[in-house]
Amino acid sequence: MAARKPSTERQRRLGAELRKMREHVGLSINEAAAMHRTDRTTVSNTESARSGVSADRVRVWSANYSCPDGAYIDALAEMARQRGPYWWDEYRGIVVADALDLAEVEHYGHAFRSVQITHVPGLLQHEDYARAVFEEAVPALSARDLDQRLAYRMRRREVLDREKPPECVFLIHEAALRMQFGGRAVAKAQLQHLLDQSEREHITIRVVPFAIGGFPSAGSSTLYVSGPVPQLDTVQTDTPVGSVFLHAETHLANYRTVLDRTEERSLAPGPSRDFIREVAHQV
Repeated sequence: MAARKPSTERQRRLGAELRKMREHVGLSINEAAAMHRTDRTTVSNTESARSGVSADRVRVWSANYSCPDGAYIDALAEMARQRGPYWWDEYRGIVVADALDLAEVEHYGHAFRSVQITHVPGLLQHEDYARAVFEEAVPALSARDLDQRLAYRMRRREVLDREKPPECVFLIHEAALRMQFGGRAVAKAQLQHLLDQSEREHITIRVVPFAIGGFPSAGSSTLYVSGPVPQLDTVQTDTPVGSVFLHAETHLANYRTVLDRTEERSLAPGPSRDFIREVAHQV
């Protein structure tokens, strides 16, 4: 028997939402299993994403839990239907699992907001800049692994080019603009790429200059991806050992506040473009 593919962040999220729905009405796993006319193993495996779930089952269980939010249920049922295949499947076993999860979250995102401190956002990285970033990896990547990760990152950018792309707001700290990964020529090319991308209708780039002083969560980069309904929003943060995905209501509310306050202190789009041009001139 072929081994089952590991669950993805999106599949785990669907299971977590079903668990949250069950707990919201105060049912134990055993009580829920009896209500669904199934066994506790099925409920447990579904909630932990060890087994898949159909859209019909999502609707039946939601009805059993008396969930009143039709838009939320529709979004969960759609999540259950969306099973690929996807372009990133060909990179499974080549890049780390959380990078695959990030591509999946981005693929289904309706809008993005991010704040980046020392790196240009991955979706806005010029190829030579991205290569220079990967060359700093510890432990060092082989030439083959580096080329594969670079190709993967370039494929991720295609989400910005689709017919109905997500609305994006990228808050980029001045530190990221001044980091010269790959040297002066690469830095100039990257800054020009940012200027080119900032002219696209669905992309807003705002600079957070050194001069504004402090701002919330200044030590970490964050991506906030809006789902089809607010309950299915996702926060992704970078850590030294990989990505962390957050979706608890408190986390979402706190990170919205972080992004709101950071955006309030950033330069408007026009002055941001002027600022990037000034930095490019100084490189």
